[in-house]
Amino acid sequence: MKRQIIKIDADKCDGCGNCIPDCPEGALQLIDGKARLISDLFCDGLGACIGNCPQGAISTEEREAEEYDEALVMENIIKAGTNTIKAHLKHLNDHGLDKYVNQAIQILTAKGIEIPEFREKAGSCATGHCPGSNSKTIERNETHSQTNFGTLRSELRDWPVQMHLVNPNDPSFDNADLLICADCVPFAFANFHEKYVKGRRVVMLCPKLDQGIERYIAKLSNIFQNKNIKSVTVVRMEVPCCGGIEIIVQKALEMAGVSKMIKLTVIGIDGEIQ
Repeated sequence: MKRQIIKIDADKCDGCGNCIPDCPEGALQLIDGKARLISDLFCDGLGACIGNCPQGAISTEEREAEEYDEALVMENIIKAGTNTIKAHLKHLNDHGLDKYVNQAIQILTAKGIEIPEFREKAGSCATGHCPGSNSKTIERNETHSQTNFGTLRSELRDWPVQMHLVNPNDPSFDNADLLICADCVPFAFANFHEKYVKGRRVVMLCPKLDQGIERYIAKLSNIFQNKNIKSVTVVRMEVPCCGGIEIIVQKALEMAGVSKMIKLTVIGIDGEIQ
């Protein structure tokens, strides 16, 4: 196939090695005092290495080349550690290569490797561990407790619930009845805990506003593939953008190679079940 690929002018290359760290894919090595492209399979052709060549020895050209192989690249990336994984994911993401980002995340998830945050985010959790992501099981007895608001109680049994914070390898997903819920539903539907949360492992997301939807797909795929989920309930709002949840779930099931019946409920903005 024809595609963009790195070209190195051996006459200009002085073997300084500045290009090597800027190729997290491992496509470049110093051999006999020169930078060499060791395999078309490892080169994405995006030219991250070009900017740091002081001799201008690196360029890209369109030529016949083997198709870039993300799976092979990830073998080297994973060996190099977390910082290289992050650099690789950021590199792909910055160039809009969602296909390869999704594939890389799927590989990391399947191997049980934590996916580093590779997008710019505001807030203290962006650069370190977020306390809100600590897994916790909440013990509940079966007797309703009296509160200032009447005879109500929370039915939530596992934390966290926000999809970005959820660990797909958490034991709370083992043999669980899974509820995948849009963020706005609990505000619109008054009896949310009793009707939907009770007895289910909850995850929440917004398909319109959340970033990193491909990570959601990869996480859910891991859960579907490895956690023997007993049932899947999806509850979303009636607004069109909320329908993205169904697409996310379907793609995750396809990625996992799993067939599941999905029970879907749509809540109107008036709080009534549609």
